[in-house]
Amino acid sequence: MMDWTDRHCRYFLRLISRRAFLYTEMVTTGALLHGDRDYLLGFDPAEHPIALQLGGSDPQALASCARMGAEAGYDEINLNVGCPSDRVSSGRFGACLMAEPALVADCVAAMQAAVDIPVTVKHRIGIDHLDSEAHLHRFVETVAGAGCTRFIVHARKAWLQGLSPKQNREIPPLCYDRVHRLKQAFPHLEIIINGGLARLEDCRTQLAHVDGVMLGREAYHNPWLLAGVDPELYGESAPAQSPHEVIEQFLPYVEARLSEGVPLQAMTRHILGLFQARPGARAWRRHLSENAHRPGAGPDIIRQAAAKVPAQG
Repeated sequence: MMDWTDRHCRYFLRLISRRAFLYTEMVTTGALLHGDRDYLLGFDPAEHPIALQLGGSDPQALASCARMGAEAGYDEINLNVGCPSDRVSSGRFGACLMAEPALVADCVAAMQAAVDIPVTVKHRIGIDHLDSEAHLHRFVETVAGAGCTRFIVHARKAWLQGLSPKQNREIPPLCYDRVHRLKQAFPHLEIIINGGLARLEDCRTQLAHVDGVMLGREAYHNPWLLAGVDPELYGESAPAQSPHEVIEQFLPYVEARLSEGVPLQAMTRHILGLFQARPGARAWRRHLSENAHRPGAGPDIIRQAAAKVPAQG
């Protein structure tokens, strides 16, 4: 979700669900250690609960960055061992680290020694030819031995050579049963499943086998899906009763960021899917896409776009 789940996106999603645990886009240790730390770590208090996702393979660098995240107020530090992009692998982080479980364990141990908040790991079920169930179990067992108790498992393997990141999200088959068996093998660990899930009904089905479900691109492209999380999975009322109400709640945030110099398009690009599959959704997207980038564009562009979608009772 690099370049997608930035702070504007996360604030917007929080207006739809109070309960969904939000994750940042992956931030590399190099960027944090040598870049604009305040910009990279900044988030609105309304985003809690929120996890900082880190990419890296040097235990001490990750420990330093985990400490920064904890000091910034994050609720969890997550180590990404699942991203299959070439630029990630060439930097020796992401999915390629599944070939080095001992190194991942060293990273986790160093991060946990640096912070008092949970340190978790997101990974694939395998990479390239290291895709046996036995290797997956050895990886989890090794990393759990360093103290990690929560694993977020993308239920696809990754081919690091020959497939693009997009293809790695589509071509390797989903193997949910392998993640279910992982939970059975490690009942004391928290296992969260990820990959290909697009409906809350599917999430409920998975919760009979694992401890949690992570949604990625589906929640981004169809964010109103999250409106069912609080009432259907937690038995609590949703923070907003309609997409139009979400827009009204989002506008004060938009106005505040505009006053800081943030371009309107930096925020509206995350809300294009709010009315997914509803009458007027195409007109909503078109109005935002054609006007949000214009010089001086402000909140009225969002109001005008929302007016093109009939309210539903």
